[in-house]
Amino acid sequence: MLLTITTTHRPATDLGYLLHKHPDRLHSFTLAFGQAHVFYPEASDERCTAALMLDVDPVGLIRRGVRFPRLDQYVNDRPYVASSFLSVAITRVYNTALAGRSKERPELAEQALPLHARIAALPCAGGEGLLRRLFEPLGYVVHAVDHPLDERFPEWGESRYFTVELEGTLRLRELLTHVYVLVPVLDAEKHYWVGDDEVAKLLRRGEGWLAGHPERELIVNRYLRYRRSLTTEALAKLLEDEEIDPDRELEARAAEEEAVEEPLRLNEKRVGTVVSVLKASGARRVLDLGCGNGKLLQALLKERQFDEIAGVDISHRALELAASRLKLDRLATRERERVRLFQTALTYRDKRLAGFDAAAAVEVVEHLDRPRLQSFERVVFEHARPSAVVVTTPNREYNVRFDGLPAGSFRHRDHRFEWTRAEFDDWAGEVAGRFGYGVRFLPVGPEDPEVGAPTQMAVFER
Repeated sequence: MLLTITTTHRPATDLGYLLHKHPDRLHSFTLAFGQAHVFYPEASDERCTAALMLDVDPVGLIRRGVRFPRLDQYVNDRPYVASSFLSVAITRVYNTALAGRSKERPELAEQALPLHARIAALPCAGGEGLLRRLFEPLGYVVHAVDHPLDERFPEWGESRYFTVELEGTLRLRELLTHVYVLVPVLDAEKHYWVGDDEVAKLLRRGEGWLAGHPERELIVNRYLRYRRSLTTEALAKLLEDEEIDPDRELEARAAEEEAVEEPLRLNEKRVGTVVSVLKASGARRVLDLGCGNGKLLQALLKERQFDEIAGVDISHRALELAASRLKLDRLATRERERVRLFQTALTYRDKRLAGFDAAAAVEVVEHLDRPRLQSFERVVFEHARPSAVVVTTPNREYNVRFDGLPAGSFRHRDHRFEWTRAEFDDWAGEVAGRFGYGVRFLPVGPEDPEVGAPTQMAVFER
């Protein structure tokens, strides 16, 4: 059983600091089910790979009372394939990295890195389709090679085993967490009793990504072995956590930002400028990414040029507010058919986001931390890939012109950052170059000769 993790971050050998395993040594650990070894097949400044190899002792497991109800107890696949044994090994061998701690490189533990993970043999109960549905929404590029039951007898068909490679730019702890949770889900088996404490483990490891995952119910059910009392508790807590922001804080925080910008009627200017740009692009099918309470959707609906208008948001409450603003229940049938609202996270790949001529993300990107922003970039510019994308975000330089906004404060408590004009130009230029778009910039609102306009807009076109 082999898991390798590779990075090309420079210097790549910093991977050793993150894993707390020196590249020049062999590290061995005794586990209840066998031995774990960590070694580095390659370690240079340009590229570094850490390998975690498990040597599972099936005979020793039987002697310790472990049973495999669907497999022969002495001859089975457990020593060779990734399973819950791998998850246990990760918590034992890579515990500090899993927690996101690094004594020597604390800043690196919080940095998104180019990572490549390879699992030599992963059983997938559900096939390649499920494998992709679990990992691709988390921003990974997935490569999977299936293996026949026996190459000598092709008529027997394919096995359920795949060699899997995952590529992404994310924090190491996120990669380890995803593997820890999803490998047993794909295997649909666990080597230990699933008790009440497994709910807490799942919620802890799933923090920040599981609540919004499109396959969260399947993940919860398989991880907890379909024990109804446990799955019900876990799903209830996930939904409870998910609803805190949308239902209790979203409207209040948005109102705070609007109050800051109201003297300039900035929201109206943003919406008007976005609509003008979308019309000029010639788009007929348009997508509002992070539609909130539907102000942009309302303006788009008034323009007959747009045949299809879709609004998406992670917040169910926001979509309810948008539907109310648009009066969807009272629209004529033809008008109602022009509008579609659906819930999704903009950091997860979703086929429903594809096929549009243009998309707008109005005051959205500043709500995403760095790893999620990178996922957003791939979802929008690589997977959805509309011909035109309009992005607006606050100009931090202009904040000094807002009366009542304390120095150094952001306009909204949920903003993860606010960019200067130079920072926004750098980000947009890099994204455009990486995904094959051109980009131009427009000011929104009154331009100050010293600090620019209050809102900055990038128009990506290909």
